[in-house]
Amino acid sequence: MSLWIINLLTALVSFAIAGISGKWLVPFLHRIKFGQPIKTEDGPQWHAKKQGTPTMGGFMFIISTTLMSIGGYWAYRIRYGLDSTAPETHHAFYRLLAVLVFSLLFGLIGFIDDYTKVARKNNDGLSPMQKIVLQTLFSLGFLFLIFKFGDGSTCIDLGFWKSPSLGIFYYIIMIPVIIYLTNAVNLTDGVDGLCGSVTFIAMLIFTICCGYLRENELSCFTMALAGGCLGFLIWNLNPAKCFMGDTGSMFLGAAVTGTGLILHKHLLMLLVALVYIIEALSVVIQVTYFKYTKKKYGEGRRIFKMTPIHHHFEMSGFSEYKIVITFSLAGIVFGVLGIVTLLAFN
Repeated sequence: MSLWIINLLTALVSFAIAGISGKWLVPFLHRIKFGQPIKTEDGPQWHAKKQGTPTMGGFMFIISTTLMSIGGYWAYRIRYGLDSTAPETHHAFYRLLAVLVFSLLFGLIGFIDDYTKVARKNNDGLSPMQKIVLQTLFSLGFLFLIFKFGDGSTCIDLGFWKSPSLGIFYYIIMIPVIIYLTNAVNLTDGVDGLCGSVTFIAMLIFTICCGYLRENELSCFTMALAGGCLGFLIWNLNPAKCFMGDTGSMFLGAAVTGTGLILHKHLLMLLVALVYIIEALSVVIQVTYFKYTKKKYGEGRRIFKMTPIHHHFEMSGFSEYKIVITFSLAGIVFGVLGIVTLLAFN
């Protein structure tokens, strides 16, 4: 049984676990009244009808990814008879474990945020400072683990250019990169099926790159998450029966960022994550321009009809399905470009 068959089976079982778990989780979330509070100022007015849709559905792919990352790893290890005493075997497993735990910890931040929103019956969860403090602490721990288990390089690899060794400054730079990217993924979760679809594609791209770079153990994680996202989409495509919540989107953000950093291919990571980056950048541009024009002209002006940018498309007449398809196609284009740069410069 080849690695690709193991990965395919890992994804299929993860898909089944995520999809089937929704039959229990969605009614349970309804029963305990864990509905999503909706602020109309954060999205188009017609999103108000989604008020009360169960949130924290991200547990579907969190559970399936956790189970099948480990299951896929052991299937791979048994099939190829890996020596459990070899340091490289330990390090490969611990890198897999590091990205999984990192994702779970960010998922925990999202869970606390979601639970706070539900308890208060409004859309105000953790404060931005509380989130940043927790994200910084968990990011430091993750960077320490990948350093300890095999990646001592402190250069930034953009393929066509590699920086000199940056020492401790590399980790100082990576902290805001992690925080930006994870929160960018969180911002992408604003249209039914969008974040799950884009992340499904990102994980498939990362799986191909893991195979090329011989990060076989890590591909068990990427395929488990790809399958989990697909299973979740059964419940999340428009009209959504369940939202992933910050529980899910923060988990996905850490998974995308963590995988890119473990591979230590920064250009690849940025290209695979470019849809998310554009989403967050649209917010930064909108807020900056609004504040600038308000100061200069006495009234704030906007470049986009609404941000993140998927809401701009929605306000321009795009259906939620069309937005998901458009952004997913963009993710494929950026991902393929990432693969091309990896092949060209590695």
